[in-house]
Parts: sequence; structure tokens; C-alpha cells
Amino acid sequence: MSTQAAFAAALLDPQRPCPDGLFSANGADPASRFAVYRNNVQSSLINALADSYPVVLQLVGDDFFRAMAGWYVQSYPPQGPLINDYGKDFAEFIDSFEPVASVPYLADVARLERLRVQAYHAADAQPLSHEQIAAALADPQALSELTVGFHPSLNLLTSTFAVVAIWAAHQQDATLAGIDVDHGQNALVLRNGLEVEVFAIDHGASTFIQNLRLGQSLTQALETAPAFDLSQTLALLISHNVITHLHHKVSP
Repeated sequence: MSTQAAFAAALLDPQRPCPDGLFSANGADPASRFAVYRNNVQSSLINALADSYPVVLQLVGDDFFRAMAGWYVQSYPPQGPLINDYGKDFAEFIDSFEPVASVPYLADVARLERLRVQAYHAADAQPLSHEQIAAALADPQALSELTVGFHPSLNLLTSTFAVVAIWAAHQQDATLAGIDVDHGQNALVLRNGLEVEVFAIDHGASTFIQNLRLGQSLTQALETAPAFDLSQTLALLISHNVITHLHHKVSP
């Protein structure tokens, strides 16, 4: 193991000894100084996870969360310099973390919170005006060739749990009273201006939006989706300013 690799490994694992070759300019014990530095690094990474996953933290409590995050930090060291990128595999870690097996919806709540972080940091894009969209949709004959481009922040999550209701409850009184957590939900996440928003949508609406993201025309996306309220779905997308492009497919 290289000196750099040994330093990095010891930095994230408190069971490892202080790396060889360190010295302190003021004569202090290198092991003590390294222990302080290691603690600061680990605390910073755990704090970053707590900032990104506030509802996960509320669901398991601060002490448990920090212990779980500490295990994550040891298994998933940072891969880049941007702190907002850290924790992208946290949901997958939670899936395999046996101590939270009694909270089966926790990983999907983490996935939803991750999508919110991604939406917040997504690139800006200018939405089409409502008038431009209305004009494009006014010709029924053109819908079979009309494709839709969405704001980079838009994303979808399908869960077998009431993930949106659980997340929303923890924006207010942090109680699950009255929520059937086993009632699956489909989440739509987007950024409208500077505000990241989360909506529970029908399975058909989620499939329709995903079909559009895959490049299907409006007609194709509608025909291959389960039944849903098209007008309501389009109104949601338009009113929250996530339609950025409308293109007519070129016939082969």
C-alpha cells in the first residue's frame, strides 16, 4: 500500500494506527494530532450526510444515524472534491445495513432525499412559456411526433412504500400517525426556480413522464402508460415550469 493510500485508509478507520512518517512542527505527538484531524474529517463527512438526509436522521434518531453514518464513511470514502456529491450510495448502504431492517422504508426515503439534493444542484434551464406550450399542444395531429424535454432537475422514484407521505410528514410534526407506510407511491421531484418540490403522482403519470424522458412522443407515451389523468399531469408539469423543449420527430 502506498503512503498516500495508507494515510487515506487510516484517516477513515479509527482502528488503524497513525501512519508512519508523520511529524509535528511544534513537537506535539503526531499520533495525537492525527487523531484530532481524523475526528474532524469523519465528523465533517457525517455532518454532510446529516444535512443531505434530514428525514432519515429523524426516523432513526441522531445517535443511531451518526453511528450508521460512521460505518458508511469507513465503507464509502469520498470519490471527488464536491461535498454535495458525497453520500450518493447511502440508500444502497442502508439496504444492506441489518440494524435498520425493522425500518424497511428507510432506504427509499434516502433515495427520495438524494433526488432532492440532485435537483437542488442540477443545471439551470429556461422553461418554455405557457403560451408556447399551449400553441404546440393545440394541433392534435402533431402530438404523435411531438417530444418533450424536461428541466435537468426532474426525476422520478417508484417505491413500494408511502415514501412521499413519510417525507412530507417529517416536514411538519414528524409523526407517521395515519399513514399506511406499506401503500406504495410514485414520487416526482423537480426544482421550480430555487425551490425543490416533491409530488406524489399516479403510477400511470409516472410511467408517462418516464416514457417522455426516454424520447417517446406524447402519443406513444400516453398509449404505453396505465390509465391516469393526462390533463392533470400536463397541468402539473406546465405550472411548475419543467418543460424546457418541444420537438417534432423527423419521420424516417
